[in-house]
Amino acid sequence: MPSSASLKSPKTFRRNTEQRRHIRDVFERNDRPLAADEVLQLAQQKVAGLGIATVYRTIKVLTGEGWLVSVEVPGESPRYEVRGKVHHHHFHCLKCRRMFELEGCLEQLGKMIPPSFRVVDHVVLIYGLCSSCARVSKVPRTPEKSKAVKP
Repeated sequence: MPSSASLKSPKTFRRNTEQRRHIRDVFERNDRPLAADEVLQLAQQKVAGLGIATVYRTIKVLTGEGWLVSVEVPGESPRYEVRGKVHHHHFHCLKCRRMFELEGCLEQLGKMIPPSFRVVDHVVLIYGLCSSCARVSKVPRTPEKSKAVKP
């Protein structure tokens, strides 16, 4: 007689631990893309002994199942959000590093594309300061190119 372990295939056997339930709940309660460290911080409010390795494993499982999708930010670790949302874009705060969802799409975007091109998809990521960060600091400036001074 086969053991119960041999009857469980990796695709059908998923542990639904308290930790995974709370991690999933974090994504459902926060309607914005979250980095793994944000998930850890928010989930630890309910599960004190939660570690970052469990968060990464759970994100990998939820992404593999198609429940989460990755949101890429150039030069940074990916964020994750629940799959199935309507088309939207993101705002990335330069100070607190959080990402926020922006509803809708840029109406004028199509006018920038030459008529002979065929658009398949697009991603828009806007950088700036969120309302909380804008209240307490000034907009960071990009370094200006040094100007040559003529004698």
